Amino acid sequence: MSYALLDAARVAKAAKVSLDVLKTNPETTEAHQRKVIMIERIEVLAAAAADSDAGKAVTLTSEEFWLISRNW
Repeated sequence: MSYALLDAARVAKAAKVSLDVLKTNPETTEAHQRKVIMIERIEVLAAAAADSDAGKAVTLTSEEFWLISRNW
């Protein structure tokens, strides 16, 4: 599995855009709900990292990055 250290503020912004796109989709499947929950978690963690004094970076797996970038 690949990992990347990314700017937390940019990840939070990308996750927010991705969530906005997902929320326009009326789909109610379990897979869709899991995707929304995972991206919400990424957004919150990235926003917290961006607001912290330590590093202002967040590590994502390639799958997490793909999930966000697929929906923006």
